[in-house]
Amino acid sequence: MGTRTGGDLVVETLSALGASTVFGIPGQHALGLFDALSRSSLRLVGSRVENNAAFAADGYARASGRVGVLLLSTGPGALTSLAGLQEALATGVPMVVVCSQIPRPGLGERHRGMLHQLDDQKAATSSVTRSRRLVQQASAIPAAIAGAWSDALAAPQGPAWVEIPQDVLLGSADHVPPVVGPLSPARTVAAPRPEEIAAAAALLAGARRPAVIAGGGVRRSGAQAELRALAEMLGAAVVCAPGGKGAFPWDHPLSLQSWVEDVAVTEVLEDADVLLAVGTSIGEVTSNYYTLAPRGRIVHIDAEPRVLEANHRALGIAADARAALGALLTELERTVGPRGAARDPERAPGTEDQVAATLRTVEGRLASQDLQHERSFLDALRDAVPDAAQTFWDMTIAAYWAWSCWDARTGEFHSAQGAGGLGFAFPAALGAAAWHAERAAGTDPADAERVVAVAGDGSSMYSIAELATAAQHNLPVTWLIVDDGGYGILREYMTDAFGTATATELARPDFVRLAESFGVTAERVAPEEVGAALRRAAAARGPRVVVVETLLRMFAPTHLDRPSTLPPQ
Repeated sequence: MGTRTGGDLVVETLSALGASTVFGIPGQHALGLFDALSRSSLRLVGSRVENNAAFAADGYARASGRVGVLLLSTGPGALTSLAGLQEALATGVPMVVVCSQIPRPGLGERHRGMLHQLDDQKAATSSVTRSRRLVQQASAIPAAIAGAWSDALAAPQGPAWVEIPQDVLLGSADHVPPVVGPLSPARTVAAPRPEEIAAAAALLAGARRPAVIAGGGVRRSGAQAELRALAEMLGAAVVCAPGGKGAFPWDHPLSLQSWVEDVAVTEVLEDADVLLAVGTSIGEVTSNYYTLAPRGRIVHIDAEPRVLEANHRALGIAADARAALGALLTELERTVGPRGAARDPERAPGTEDQVAATLRTVEGRLASQDLQHERSFLDALRDAVPDAAQTFWDMTIAAYWAWSCWDARTGEFHSAQGAGGLGFAFPAALGAAAWHAERAAGTDPADAERVVAVAGDGSSMYSIAELATAAQHNLPVTWLIVDDGGYGILREYMTDAFGTATATELARPDFVRLAESFGVTAERVAPEEVGAALRRAAAARGPRVVVVETLLRMFAPTHLDRPSTLPPQ
C-alpha cells in the first residue's frame, strides 16, 4: 500500500464536492474506504442496517438541500440498501452511493465463489438509481464520483451509484494528484421550452375556474413564492399533495390545504376548466386513488418526463417547477397584468367562497364519523411540535391522517409515500438531526435543532436497531411510537375487504425498556398526555422515545363509490 490509496481518492473527491457528513456501514471489501475516512474531515454517522443508512442519507439530503452520501459494502450490504434507495428515487432525493466490489480478478463471467460476490451488482440497482458506474482504475475515481454527483443533482434528482473493487480501494493512488476543491457541480435546472410556456399561459389566461395541484417538486425547487403569485394572479384554488405540504400557505383564502383524499376537493379539481398540476405525478393518493376525472384542460409540469401524461392527457412540460412557474408568471404579466393582480376582480372572491365552502364540507364529513379521538390526537401533536420543526413520518395511520390534516407551518413534512416502505421515519430523522448538528458546529450535537419522527409499532421494528445510532451520536430526535398492537392500517384494509384480518397482529417489545437499554430516555403515556410528553422531549437533550398505546382509525374513504380512471387491463 502507498501513502495514499483509492479509498483516500474517494474521500478527497467527496470532500472537494462539498460533502461533510456521510452515512454507511463498513464491510470486508470496503475497509480501504472506511480506513481512509480516518484520515479525512468527513464525519461518519454509522447505522446498524444498510437500508436505514440509506434512509438516513435521504433524511440528511431532505433537511439540508444537499447531496446525501451513502457508503456501502459488497453484496448483502448493497442489496439491503435497495428499499431505501427506492424511496429516494421515487421522491427525487439527490444521493451519491459509493459501494465496494469484489477484487477485479473476480469480475466477469466466471464465478469464483468469493464472499459477497454478485454476478452483476450494479445491475441489481438499476431500478432504484439514476446512473451506475463501475470504476476499475484509481485515476478514474474522481471523475466517476463527480459524474455521479452531477447525475444526482440533475433533473429529475435521485441516487447515483458508483462501485469500486476492493483492490482499487486498497491499492496505491500515489500516481494520482490529490483532489482539491471546490469541485461541486451546480444543480441542473430543467428549463421549460418557450412555446410550451406560451401555450400554457394562453390556457390559464382564458380560464374562468382554474385550480392548482402543488406537489413535492414545488417545495424542492423553492417555488413557493412563484406559486403563490400565480395563484393570486389567477384567483386559482390550490391543493397541496402530501409531498407538497408547505408549497402554499395553509390558511390562505385560496388554499384547499391537503385534503386530496376527500371527494369534495376532487370535485373542485374536476370542475376546473384548466387544472395546473406542478411538481406532482398526479399519482395514487393525489388523484384520490385514480378516481380524479378532470373535465377541463390540464397543464402538467414536472422535472420527471416519465410522469407527464402518465395518468391524464395534458399539455406536458418537462421542467423544474420554479423555472416553469417563473416563466409562466413572466408570460402572464405580459398578457394579463402585474404580478398579484387578478385578471377578473370578481373571480378571486368567488373562488375564495368556493374554497371556504369546500373546507366546510370536509369538516362536516369528518364530524359525522365519530373521529374525535383521532382528530384530538393529531391536534395535540400539531400543538406540541414546534412550528419550524422538521417531521418524518412512517407509513402508519397517524401519517395517513397527517397527509391530509397536517399544517407544516414553517417546518417541513417528510413521509415515505414515494415508495411506501416501512421503517423510514426514525433513521431519516437521524439523518436530518445529523445535518442540524453539523450546522450548529462547535456545540454538542445533543443541543442541535430537534427533529420529530412518527411511526407505528410495526414500522418501528424495521428501524429499532437505530436506537444504537441515536445513542452513539447523541442526536436530538424525538421518536413517537404509536403502538396499536400490529399493522394497524392493514388490519383496517383487511377487515373492510374480507371481514377479518390475517397476519396483522404482532408481538412487540416493551419499547420503553428497550430504548432505555440503549441509554435512550423513554416514557409511555396515555393518548391525552402525548402533547405534554412531546414538549418534555423537546426541552431535553439528545434522543428521546415517547410511546403511546392507542388505536387510531382512518376517516371513511370517499373514493370507493367513484369509478377508477385507470385504463382497463
